[in-house]
Amino acid sequence: MPEHPHRKSSRDIAVEILDHSIAVRPTGEIDIDTAPTLQLALAEALTHASPARPVVIDCSSLTFCDSSALNALLAARRIAQPTGTAIRLAAPNLQLHRLLELTGTLALFPLDQDPPADGRRSQWCGDGLPQ
Repeated sequence: MPEHPHRKSSRDIAVEILDHSIAVRPTGEIDIDTAPTLQLALAEALTHASPARPVVIDCSSLTFCDSSALNALLAARRIAQPTGTAIRLAAPNLQLHRLLELTGTLALFPLDQDPPADGRRSQWCGDGLPQ
């Protein structure tokens, strides 16, 4: 049996509540079709986040992000900013890094070299089904 029985496609995005952060783990391509799922996952993550527990987006399994994905990231940052909660990007690939550079938004997101450690306490998947 697969480890994530409800994960059907790259449209599913895991949200994991960790001890020191909230990990959002998208996979594959985030574009105009899949950005709404990223928005939902980020909204779920923000309900558990705080200044002491930032949202960390694990970009290590992303293959492509377009402006729709960037808009989702910027919207989450705008929501998190008044509370002092950070939205961090972990292990962004060259394409995402370049998108952030070209749009002048690189400085808005702290970058982590490595994805957050897997020490989940609970998980939510983009299809709305708890894991």
